[in-house]
Amino acid sequence: MQTVTRRFFDTPVEFLKGVGPQRASLLNKELGIFTFGDLLQHYPFRYEDRTRFYKIAELTEAMPAVQLIVKITGKEMAGGGSKRRLVAYAEDDTGTMELVWFQGIRWVNEKLKTGIQYVVFGSPVRYGKKFSIAHPEFEPQTEANTKAGYLQPVYPLTEKLRVKYLDSKAISKLQRELLILANDKIRETLPGRILNRHKLVDKRTALINIHFPQSHDLLAKATHRLKFEELFYIQLRLLKLKLVRQEKSQGFTFNDATRLTRFYNEFLPFPLTDAQKRVIREIYTDMKSGKQMNRLLQGDVGSGKTIVAFVCMLIAVGGGAQCALMAPTEILAQQHYTNLKRFAGQMQIPIALLTGSTKKSERRTIHEGLQTGLLKILIGTHALIEEEVKFDKLGLAIIDEQHRFGVAQRSKLWKKNAGMLPHVLVMTATPIPRTLAMTLYGDLDVSVIDQLPAGRRPVKTIHKFDSHRLQVNGFLKEQMDQGRQVYIVYPLIDESEKLDLKHLMDGYESVCRAFPEVPVSIVHGKMKPEAKEYEMKRFVKGETKIMVATTVIEVGVDVPNASVMVIENAERFGLSQLHQLRGRVGRGAEQSYCILMTNFKLTAESKKRIETMVRTNNGFEIAEVDLQLRGPGDLMGTQQSGILDLLIADIGKDGKLLQTAREEAQAVLTDDPALSKPENNLIRNQVELFQSSTTNWSRIG
Repeated sequence: MQTVTRRFFDTPVEFLKGVGPQRASLLNKELGIFTFGDLLQHYPFRYEDRTRFYKIAELTEAMPAVQLIVKITGKEMAGGGSKRRLVAYAEDDTGTMELVWFQGIRWVNEKLKTGIQYVVFGSPVRYGKKFSIAHPEFEPQTEANTKAGYLQPVYPLTEKLRVKYLDSKAISKLQRELLILANDKIRETLPGRILNRHKLVDKRTALINIHFPQSHDLLAKATHRLKFEELFYIQLRLLKLKLVRQEKSQGFTFNDATRLTRFYNEFLPFPLTDAQKRVIREIYTDMKSGKQMNRLLQGDVGSGKTIVAFVCMLIAVGGGAQCALMAPTEILAQQHYTNLKRFAGQMQIPIALLTGSTKKSERRTIHEGLQTGLLKILIGTHALIEEEVKFDKLGLAIIDEQHRFGVAQRSKLWKKNAGMLPHVLVMTATPIPRTLAMTLYGDLDVSVIDQLPAGRRPVKTIHKFDSHRLQVNGFLKEQMDQGRQVYIVYPLIDESEKLDLKHLMDGYESVCRAFPEVPVSIVHGKMKPEAKEYEMKRFVKGETKIMVATTVIEVGVDVPNASVMVIENAERFGLSQLHQLRGRVGRGAEQSYCILMTNFKLTAESKKRIETMVRTNNGFEIAEVDLQLRGPGDLMGTQQSGILDLLIADIGKDGKLLQTAREEAQAVLTDDPALSKPENNLIRNQVELFQSSTTNWSRIG
């Protein structure tokens, strides 16, 4: 029966009555709908309320769209040229109103007859004392369209489909046709105990009511059921991956804390925060467990991830192993090396830096040190994963800003050991909301440093309009007179690189005019790497006082003396990017400032972003707001296919449901890791159905 069901939902969509080859080709290209299953899971994104009829006297402008029964008492052409329009006069027993058309006038004029009752639907707007509806839907009143009120689905579409008359109503018609055929083929995909525990409607009821809701209540229940199922199967998949990895992946056992204790007692430069201590405990527990560690370490800019990384290295070195730390850029790798060399030197641990610009003679020494096991810590860029880099015993691999590396690049580092896999610590300063971390990295254990070290002053963030330019320049001059340095960041505004460069160069020139006595650096993506390095180094050494740059400085530069950042056209940046940029200042003991410059015209979303930045320095709070504003795909830069390819759930809004679904998936796997018990047959069937593909596991069974 399972196979028959599957075969039905795998039927190409062209075989559905009303589709055919041409429409099927459009649905393939425009909406990615290839099969009956794909079409049935093309869910509406909103519904028009046709559950009741309003009277003209009840209309208000606050109503999004209304349905009325009116009699057409007359019609006329009004205006001329581009303002030519058809006006129809309508009435019911409570008042009169107008219906207006600016396009398709001839067709409407032929269809619309005076003296006849029509059911009309549209958004009411008040002009003086009268209401009017522009371009309403209309059809003659019949017993059928008057009797049953309903919620009309509105489907995601493209312009191409509309032009070819495949509009929302046409899709709705196809769904009705398909649901009749599919009625006895829809199988339940969740066990009864889960349905009962979470008060979920069955799959057939959910699918019928998501497309043709019989009431607001049933629509809410259908949506809840389908969202839960989608999130449940995603979490089940991630947790299963984690189980398999934990079973199969043996790890080095590191339980010698001698070096760690010595470092704490003799060399720790400042007391660790409670959050850092908690995270170190979690990592140490993993590293001595005998299972391979796979942990994501999240910590806001400046929260002290580097010292945590070094402590983890001490645990591995104490167990006779080597450590590697891979960073996305030379500047960041150099920065890590400089910071860690100080600690490693105190502990007499050999450490080296390997990047693209490392000299041949140095490389030879590094390779020898690695293969003999004398070199204990290697910091570097992509150069670490080159074929000739071979370790004697790599016990810990740390990846910094992991979203900048591809999965294949990262896994090359794991494979540096012939035998056992190294422990893996993935670090990011990009705060990821909990809900998103659970979905993207649900197969990793997550540790969070959610505290800033004592004495770190939060950056003061101020919003200024372009008209305040002189006042802002005066403030910058004051700061530079006190010996501080300044970043001025410009967005990449246009798709055209030439125009981007022009905006930046215009900005650079106006900065030079405003501060004629001050040496200024400029850095942008089109510069050769060596020119970029040269300019950055001048700024780091304090030879230049102002750095004019694009977002290339988002990750990396650590200049404690740079205490002011001005972000031009701040409304053009995403929230997480603004937060990352702000993290470049506030590195020293002085009070730091971030000034967001915008023009007066701001969209509601831009206002929300700016207001959030001014209000809080908490990266996780910022990430939550960003997730709600932008959605998960944008937030991660690229959608991770198969994981964030959500059909109905919304990670930004469904955090609570995601948590519930994860707990349920965890309970199922704790009780029955292999899903072999009879009561989990439905779940196992569903898992097997999609094991071979990256398709969303909650799809039709």
